[in-house]
Amino acid sequence: MENNRSSFASNFGFLMAAIGSAVGLGNIWGFPYKMGKSGGFTFLIVYLLLAMFVGLIIMTSELALGRKTKLSPIDAYKVVSKKFAWIGWLAIIAPFLIMSFYSVLGGYVLQYMSLNLAELSFGLSGIFGQAISGSATFGAMLTNQFGCFFFTLLFMIICMVIVMGGVSGGIEKFNKIGMPALAVMLLIVIVRSLTLPNAVEGLKFMFVPGYAVKGGFIESSPDLITVLGTAGGQMFFSLSLAMGAILTYGSYLSKEENLVSNSITIVVADTLIAILAGIAVIPAAVANGINNGIPVNEISLNGPKLLFVTLQDVFTNMGKAGPLFGVIFYLLVLLAAISSAISLMEAVGAHWIDKDLQAGKGDTRKGITLIVSLLITVEALLVAVDGLGSNGIHPAALLGIQGPVPDFIADWLDFMDCWSEGIAMPLGAMLMALMIGWELTPNLILEEVGHGNHSPFFGKFYTVCVRFVVPIVMAFVLAGQMIGFFGGSQILWYVVAFGLLVIFWVFAANGKKQS
Repeated sequence: MENNRSSFASNFGFLMAAIGSAVGLGNIWGFPYKMGKSGGFTFLIVYLLLAMFVGLIIMTSELALGRKTKLSPIDAYKVVSKKFAWIGWLAIIAPFLIMSFYSVLGGYVLQYMSLNLAELSFGLSGIFGQAISGSATFGAMLTNQFGCFFFTLLFMIICMVIVMGGVSGGIEKFNKIGMPALAVMLLIVIVRSLTLPNAVEGLKFMFVPGYAVKGGFIESSPDLITVLGTAGGQMFFSLSLAMGAILTYGSYLSKEENLVSNSITIVVADTLIAILAGIAVIPAAVANGINNGIPVNEISLNGPKLLFVTLQDVFTNMGKAGPLFGVIFYLLVLLAAISSAISLMEAVGAHWIDKDLQAGKGDTRKGITLIVSLLITVEALLVAVDGLGSNGIHPAALLGIQGPVPDFIADWLDFMDCWSEGIAMPLGAMLMALMIGWELTPNLILEEVGHGNHSPFFGKFYTVCVRFVVPIVMAFVLAGQMIGFFGGSQILWYVVAFGLLVIFWVFAANGKKQS
């Protein structure tokens, strides 16, 4: 089967695809808004430490598992582990649930790009008597259920066509063009953002310790555990970890590629683009708010409103040049969304494509991709027509729950996000680390990484991190995510998270080691 499977045509193509998988809405949208709600500089430091000691380790592990087995996540875990074979299903469930809202957000981006393009080309403000308004436009979009689903479907069709093209002919080809184009457009937006009056206040928010509180943006800094949970969830979402995509891409790699070097390149590139996205978004949002007399503590730096309300108002207030920058910005966000979405779709479909190859049915990629796309579109319908909870068909409403409700049932987006980013991904990463560190021993990965000649320093660093650092940090992240989504007693969720850690740690350590 190995000779019949798809593969990347070049290491550059793989890097562009892997960076494209990592660089998505998690960078352009998620990183700035989570930084905004988590105190700015504190969030940045925690995120960088997590990327170094956790993200790099899991990235290397997933690439090595994929390349060693040449299989999709479900089958890869079955081959290497007797006790943790089922983890592969978490790596399929997570991307499937993520795509339910990722495709809807991609549809939102398509709508906003279209509106700015129409404004630029035909002057819609002259037709309707007013320019595009972030708040009014976003509110109207959320209540237009047909429009939301139509653009979601359009986004899914674009992604489906690319994935149908294959690994080298579709995914690699798109990313080799899309990622350099994204970088150029991001730099254009950054230059315009930093030239706005009062943009320096946004830079201080990001890079000056304590300025989020001192500058009046938030009343008090969130506690470290909350920031850890938020930054950890963001890191996994941003780097496409524990969701099957990186492991699947690793299975298409040749033995000649340097996995450690590639892992470092992907993590550094993704983190750099996330920071650059923050520089493009936060100073512009802060500057626009200050320049329009909005108190700094009322400037929206949270949630979808940052991308679709605050920033659209920034472009509207730029005058005639605004629609041009709006088109550039939403086009780069669209490229980022597509590059990640196609990796998630590939991770979901790869198991059944491989299964058909093994059964001698030939390449059934197009048929499997069509089925996966249809299933995702069906679940995305819930998120699209819900309108982020504005249309009264969210989980809490369907359950008849009145008044304040936990985040995980506030709307369908948060519900899907809870079980994917909140639970499946940190739990899957914790279990994978325990499996590698204690059941299989780290040598399984290190041998694949260096073919027996890995760096002694990296070997020691990897062993310590995969055995101790990653599982413990993941328990904190899992607890933080559960506190954020479910609310209630923090002590309860710490007990649950660390209870799971201890149970599976003992379970892994007592497993039969394999080499």
